[in-house]
Amino acid sequence: MPKEATPATSPSLQDLAAHRLAIEAVSPQVDAGRFAAKGVAGWPLTIEADIMSDGHEVIAATVVTAAGETPMTKGQNDRWEADVSFDQVGPARFSIRAWRDLWATWARDTGKKIAAGQDVTVEVQEAAQLLDRVKKAGPEIADLIRAAKAGDTSVLLSDETTALMAAHGPRANVTESEALPLWIDRERAAFSAWYELFPRSTGPEGQHGTFRDVISRLPYVKDLGFDVLYFPPIHPIGTTNRKGKNNSLKSEPGDIGSPYAIGSPEGGMDALHPELGTFADFEALVKAAAQEGIEIAMDIALNASPDHPWIREHPDWFERRPDGTIKYAENPPKKYEDIVNFRYYLDDGAPNAPFWEAIRDLFLFWSDKGVKNFRVDNPHTKPFPFWEWIIAEVRAQYPGTVFLSEAFTRPKVMKRLAKVGYNQSYTYYTWRNTAAELQEYLEELTTEECRHYMRPNFFVNTPDINPIFTQYSGRPGFRTRAIMAASLSGNWGLYSGFELCEAAPLPGKEEYLDSEKYQLRHRDFDAEGHIKDDIRLINRLRRENPAMKDFLNLKFFTAHDERVLYYGRFDPVARNYLLFHVLIDPHAGAQFNFEVPLWEFGLEDAASIEVEDAVHGNRFMWHGKDHMLTLDPENRPYAIWKLFPPGGAV
Repeated sequence: MPKEATPATSPSLQDLAAHRLAIEAVSPQVDAGRFAAKGVAGWPLTIEADIMSDGHEVIAATVVTAAGETPMTKGQNDRWEADVSFDQVGPARFSIRAWRDLWATWARDTGKKIAAGQDVTVEVQEAAQLLDRVKKAGPEIADLIRAAKAGDTSVLLSDETTALMAAHGPRANVTESEALPLWIDRERAAFSAWYELFPRSTGPEGQHGTFRDVISRLPYVKDLGFDVLYFPPIHPIGTTNRKGKNNSLKSEPGDIGSPYAIGSPEGGMDALHPELGTFADFEALVKAAAQEGIEIAMDIALNASPDHPWIREHPDWFERRPDGTIKYAENPPKKYEDIVNFRYYLDDGAPNAPFWEAIRDLFLFWSDKGVKNFRVDNPHTKPFPFWEWIIAEVRAQYPGTVFLSEAFTRPKVMKRLAKVGYNQSYTYYTWRNTAAELQEYLEELTTEECRHYMRPNFFVNTPDINPIFTQYSGRPGFRTRAIMAASLSGNWGLYSGFELCEAAPLPGKEEYLDSEKYQLRHRDFDAEGHIKDDIRLINRLRRENPAMKDFLNLKFFTAHDERVLYYGRFDPVARNYLLFHVLIDPHAGAQFNFEVPLWEFGLEDAASIEVEDAVHGNRFMWHGKDHMLTLDPENRPYAIWKLFPPGGAV
């Protein structure tokens, strides 16, 4: 027989009475407060709630934080909101406090009675009683008490009195929601431009590069406008079952192997590949990058080659087969015999604590070396509790650390990783190619609950992903994919070679021919046909325009051609407004009609607005909302406009 449910305990009279006001649907919150919603230090965070009570009394509400109270404003259908800023990076909390505002109710009703010519003698007496309940003493309150005794309703109903009593007047039936957690990031977590390169490919033709060679590449990275320089693993590489060129299972003499097969007699994940240089060289690189305004990001790939020293030193940190042999990584029927699996849990279900602590210490080791950003390889193949613990432990010492999740997997798994703490997430942008697909995906990211915790990083390519679209799009496709990635998302990135329109694939695969994962690649970065000017342009516009920071301000508009994506980034506080037209089709031009969104500024359809062509710099006027534009894939596959509404428009 099933066990009978225990009857719910009725709330006490006191508990019920203490919550006369209803505070519901508080936002942001993630899984009822199980995880922290994300904010950015110095950026306004919109906090909302449904707040209501019985009767017709005036309600007031505030957002309560460690810094104090921020008044909320009532909108439609009992929805209240306030923009709150948090100054410190790290954990924060907020709650909603609401009450029946006795003075505001008195002032509203008394004002109506006066307007109707009614006697308000008793109402003035009520005002005096309310003033007696004000806890704040001072000359202002004393003046109001004298005004009440004199029956001076003009003083009692003045704007100055309204403001004073809103702050200090009596509060009835104060009700407060449960506190909800936030994580407040530094700005680089929400607004960054990543450039990925293999340090080993930065040397002279035919030679293994070094960290000193990377220093010489820093001006190039800065010139393109990137502020995070990301390296795939820079550790010793195993020789057992080493992969050859183009992922061949058999290496040839001179093959340098995949940097993701980490570990050799020279060390593991806390060591440097000997040919890259010393720790002094690495630290010189971090310092030189900082002088250029660039932060270093490094890959944490929890992959061990069969030669990793931990196999000998800590055999219980690795998965074993029934015959005692070590277990190789695999995704049946594929096997990755240059990589072996770590053991995250013991047979009894307990965490393999010494291993977890070792990985925690690994992150802290590199943080001590000045690394502020970590791209984590395949985090979805490791336990969620492992990452939640690791990230919290690292943040306790380095709260500004940025963790980028490289998880191209199922949507809910990607979102769970963001919930447990990852600041940024790789996305499906690479596989969203039509205007309709892109709009649908961006509306999910910017309007659904995931907007509170999942920050996309729109990488246009990776060493593992040679997108099908750019394999056949030619230069126009590279241009538009970069422009869209950088303008649709706060964070974006590219892997070296994209700016040169590299697209040669392994036949029939979404992979690069002669992949840099398995060999050195030396490039002519001034080769004809590059798109460096497009990248410089969009990164400059990102830096110069406040509207480009918070991707949640993204708005889509209608272009009368399904091959054109039309959208805007608007920041009313900074009075900064940009529009984008991007031609998705890389092979054919488009002439189409579109509407200038004059309604966003409270302007009539026939109004005029000043506009600047952000690509070419010329200014002119758009008269009326209806216009036509021609985009050509070879010459002008995108257009970017800055709008300057009339002084009174917002």
